[in-house]
Amino acid sequence: MLIALAVALLRRRPALLVLVVAADGTADVLASALKHVIDVERPPVRYAEPKALVHVPADHSFPSGHAATSFACATVLAFAFPRLAAPFYLLAAAIAFSRVYVGVHYPLDVLGGAVLGVAVAIALLRLARARRGSPRLRRRG
Repeated sequence: MLIALAVALLRRRPALLVLVVAADGTADVLASALKHVIDVERPPVRYAEPKALVHVPADHSFPSGHAATSFACATVLAFAFPRLAAPFYLLAAAIAFSRVYVGVHYPLDVLGGAVLGVAVAIALLRLARARRGSPRLRRRG
């Protein structure tokens, strides 16, 4: 979100910030809704060892909300700035991996979150392009 804010201010592209915020919020809401439907206990709840390195959230495990939101934001930013796609996705992958590393998610939780985030971002990008056709949302080479 901070990257999107900085880019939006520097490039004078407020529509990009709005799209990143929408992707982040939508991915978060959908991940939370899916956690209520898909009843997967978090690793520390299911297994006594190893202990989680951070506070264990009370909700279910699948999909990872952190992975969903980070990949949603990375996808929107990568669409706007394709040359920076690798660093955006690398940051999102590091955030997703950290959730497994600290012991609060399984690898499939973060993979599911990543897929959800990318899908949300692509859907919002298509909707924005179809709705506005704004040159500010078009891909830059």
